[in-house]
Amino acid sequence: MLHLAMAPQGTPADERLSYVFTHDWHQYVILFVREKLPKLIAVLIIVFILLRILKFFVKRLQKRADQQVGNFHRAAQLRTMASILRATAFGVIGFLAFLQVLTIFSIPYEPLLASAGILGVGIGLGAQSIFKDMLNGIFILLEDQYNVGEVVTIAGLKGTVEDLSLRSTRLRDGDGTLYLIPNSQIATVSNQSRDFSIAQLSVSVDASANPDRVMALLKTLAESVRGDSAFKDIVVSDPDILGVNEIRGREVIYPINIRVRANQRDGVLRELRRRIILAFEKDGIPLGISSNMLVVQQKPDPTAPPSAPTLGG
Repeated sequence: MLHLAMAPQGTPADERLSYVFTHDWHQYVILFVREKLPKLIAVLIIVFILLRILKFFVKRLQKRADQQVGNFHRAAQLRTMASILRATAFGVIGFLAFLQVLTIFSIPYEPLLASAGILGVGIGLGAQSIFKDMLNGIFILLEDQYNVGEVVTIAGLKGTVEDLSLRSTRLRDGDGTLYLIPNSQIATVSNQSRDFSIAQLSVSVDASANPDRVMALLKTLAESVRGDSAFKDIVVSDPDILGVNEIRGREVIYPINIRVRANQRDGVLRELRRRIILAFEKDGIPLGISSNMLVVQQKPDPTAPPSAPTLGG
């Protein structure tokens, strides 16, 4: 218990006030260093240790995720668990440390918690979306709808999931734009990174080409891509040449479907397009011209003077 110091008798009023203030401040500093500072340091040390332990487990989960080379889905689950663990544990540790600091400084936190509860009721009436965000976030995790690192389409936006919490989802699209989407706005999820993907390519060929010859060549090219050492671990089944799918005037559409590992379509399609162009050029197979294009041929002008003849050597 800190008592106010009394100045000696006969001391002027201003000196007496200065003496009391200096003596009381000195006593308070001694009391703080003797009793409160060790407890405060102990709390900070415990918080530091807990944060280091948390960081160790988060790094361990991320390291295990990086080791899941052949299991993309498992790696995404581990990254999501690391993100949720980090965000939740930081909040819990910070809240408990705050209560301990209030106790050290003899500040009763029970009225603060009661006031926060009353205030929370009032805020909850106008902020119900926060509860909806967290509730929907829990269902996203329990139902394993998507994980960190997967390519999804949510709330009309497509991109790679960079971070996932109970409150919101961070989505990065192809041009680098970062979207922050509250979980309550997620009604439908399209996940392009689960199990497998279908690499679809529609080849447009001129109607003058023999369809049987075109389909045989496309099948040979698609199988050569699958047999390539760069794609043998990506393509998971034989390619399907579905035949003549559509005729648009002089344009004939031949679709090709190749089942590949999740989110691995682009490289296979690029290589297949390159080989088709080279093979069609070599075999003299003309590519199709869209029926929406207007081809205008200019007729020679009958009034124009004839061109001068050239002499052969």
